Amino acid sequence: MTDITVVTHDGNFHADDVFSVAALKIILPAFELIRTRDTQTIAQADIVIDVGNEYDPAAGRFDHHQRGGAGARENGIPYSSFGLIWQKYGLELCQGDQTVADSVDARLVSTIDAIDCGYVEALEQGISLSQTISMFNPTWQEDSDFDSCFNEAVEFAVRLLKRFIAAASGSADAKKIVTKAIADADDPRVIVLEQYTPWKKTVHSLSEQALYMIYPSHSGKWIIQTVPVEPGSFEDRKPLPQQWAGLSGDEFQAVTGLDDATFCHNGLFIAGAESFASVMVMASLALQN
Repeated sequence: MTDITVVTHDGNFHADDVFSVAALKIILPAFELIRTRDTQTIAQADIVIDVGNEYDPAAGRFDHHQRGGAGARENGIPYSSFGLIWQKYGLELCQGDQTVADSVDARLVSTIDAIDCGYVEALEQGISLSQTISMFNPTWQEDSDFDSCFNEAVEFAVRLLKRFIAAASGSADAKKIVTKAIADADDPRVIVLEQYTPWKKTVHSLSEQALYMIYPSHSGKWIIQTVPVEPGSFEDRKPLPQQWAGLSGDEFQAVTGLDDATFCHNGLFIAGAESFASVMVMASLALQN
């Protein structure tokens, strides 16, 4: 049993109220959820979401339907209930990491806010996340209860929100690791990672000199990979030597002089060897080519 009561509106639900409750389910150990528009119940609740015509985070009120709304971001996107909840709890949900919280806001929260507030005139082709949440509502041909459907949508949103937070956290950690690897490099043209870490965005923003990335593969072998001229490009700053193209095994070992060289892609953007020492020799050979 819990002493915390959370209220949101009953009936038809949307992504903003669903994700708001999902966020609270992650951050609060337990609470009683009531879906209603009864003013007395709303007044007695500890936290009120998307109903009540009041925004007062200190008092636990997170509605945006009142005259004048509940404010907007610097880019003009108004806050829906999810954005208001995220302003108060987002940093805590992201373990105090502001970079992660900002990333989740940019990639998820603000989009849901924009759609809920009618800020976007048109959506890209295909179904949006907000539309996906709306599809949890029962159709006119179904006898399903709105509250049970809402609970299903919240469980879906909890899982999705956790994945957004995990992805943003992973990106932030990767940036720190790659930034340090760039700073620690003996040769700024060859960046060594102790484990595979997403690197392209950080390398392109911080290093104009980097040509090759060195890192271990999931199998324990070592990889040398070229740095493209820009993220997503198939053109490299400096391709691997042309004579390596498409070789593997004995042929690749013969041309490199390395008895543990394993392969080089025909596109000259990636090659591998059994040992770290050998891929570093590959990098040296590639630089001299």
